Amino acid sequence: MYPSGAYPVYAETIGLFGPHRDDFSQRYHLTRWGKAKRLAQITRIVNQFDALKGLTPVKMRLMFEALGPTFVKVGQILSMRSEILPQSFCDELAKLRADADPMPYQTVIDTLAAEYGRPIDTIFEHIDPHLLGSASLAQVHRATLTTGEDVAVKVQRPGVRETMAQDVSIMRSIAKVATKVISTSQIVDLKGVVEELWDTFESETDFLVEARNLAEFKRFAAPFKYMDCPKPYPDLCTEHVVVMEYVEGISVSHAGELVAAGYDLKDIGTKLVDNYSTQILDDGFFHADPHPGNIIIRGGQIVLIDLGMTGRLDAKTRAVMKDMIFAVAKQDSPALADGLLRFAGGEADPADYPALLADLDVIVKEYGTVDLADLDIAAFLTALTSLAQRHGIEVPSTITTVGRALVTLEGLLDEFIPDVNMIEIISQHIATSRTPDQMVKDELKSLGLESHAALHSALEAMSELNVAARMLTRGQLRMNMELVGSQEPFQLLSDMVNRLTMALIVVGLFIGSSIVYYAGMKPIIFGIPIVGFMGYVVAFVLGCWIVLDIYLKGRKSKKR
Repeated sequence: MYPSGAYPVYAETIGLFGPHRDDFSQRYHLTRWGKAKRLAQITRIVNQFDALKGLTPVKMRLMFEALGPTFVKVGQILSMRSEILPQSFCDELAKLRADADPMPYQTVIDTLAAEYGRPIDTIFEHIDPHLLGSASLAQVHRATLTTGEDVAVKVQRPGVRETMAQDVSIMRSIAKVATKVISTSQIVDLKGVVEELWDTFESETDFLVEARNLAEFKRFAAPFKYMDCPKPYPDLCTEHVVVMEYVEGISVSHAGELVAAGYDLKDIGTKLVDNYSTQILDDGFFHADPHPGNIIIRGGQIVLIDLGMTGRLDAKTRAVMKDMIFAVAKQDSPALADGLLRFAGGEADPADYPALLADLDVIVKEYGTVDLADLDIAAFLTALTSLAQRHGIEVPSTITTVGRALVTLEGLLDEFIPDVNMIEIISQHIATSRTPDQMVKDELKSLGLESHAALHSALEAMSELNVAARMLTRGQLRMNMELVGSQEPFQLLSDMVNRLTMALIVVGLFIGSSIVYYAGMKPIIFGIPIVGFMGYVVAFVLGCWIVLDIYLKGRKSKKR
């Protein structure tokens, strides 16, 4: 058990196969021996499940559970990546969201006491030993504060961040070696994937981030009578403990109980999707994991809990997303292409644009012509993301987060509230939220941003022109010019010049030979001076060659 304030904190690591990284190793108390021991443990578990001989969906889930919290989180991420794993594996890995093995109640009490550095009975009047939920990172218990408030206490499992840092350290070392041995840059950026995983782990294991997210979402939900989230108690929240209002209600996954309690499922689904549209497209701050266990209905309100995973979108990304979603709803292929190209900005190679537009046309024909009710969002987003990767277009990582969240929300609706059409509601939200005044404001804002970019481009061009002019005056300017498709015309022109030159030579030979003939120069052959005779022969041969060349190339061009 860690003493007060002595939880290990983490960053970069000692390389098992590479150089030392002191900052990371010191921050997370990592050693070569610890890495080697953990690697041996991972190898042993992988061998137990005969992973090298192949894995079934169930065996993969069980193996991830046995490997610990890092791999549970990896499995949860993979469960939303149907472009990487078959759907049967994704469905099985989605079960990793369910309860994990609980830690003993005494461990919870000891962890709280160590975290606060004082007796817990000075903070909590009572902590229910029966847990509310247990996940790979933390465990939740209901409790009562000494001031009387009913709260939920989320306690991080001791050492979970150290284990994650150890695993990520090993992954970094393996990725470093793999990138040297195998050229994977065209398939996947292994180092980038590992760093993205660590960023996710570090954020999710810092419970102060979740406390801030709760406070921010509480402010966002205030104008909506039907939307809420638990109130956090900032004074009692630490890096490893979150204390929040206890929410008692009916999970959205219990559709029968909701109907029996008098709720309209379609109304709940419509409000949930419409508010989610507001979160993503209007506010830019959204709940990134809206699975059924995180949505509770209480007193006519939709209460979102567990805000450890959230996403943020800037104004430009939101504007592009609105246009793309609206384009799908309207089955507008050019608008969808324009949206994706706006993500590319000036980074995409213009030479690839025709192929990109052709591939986009295939996607729109496949997904844009179906009814909104039949649109498979997961497959559509997967196809669009894969297309962007093939063409070297870097889609913002937040878009991937939005895609995962929408796929999760769509799965929830399909299973529990099937009468709600998510894409249709989102497109209606976009259409109704843009009043004429708002449209003018949006256009003016867009025009301002584009004018700003154009002005900078113009200034940059003027600067380049100034350099070119200076080089021109000094005689240092050189120009390389390539006329695309000019080879064939230039070849024809070259042939024409060659033939004309040969014709002039033939004419010259005939004229010169005739002058020699009338001069009567000796010696003479066949009554013609030998010099004139040779000139006539050469002129005749060259003339025949020109005629034959014109005839053969003429036939060749006709065959084309």
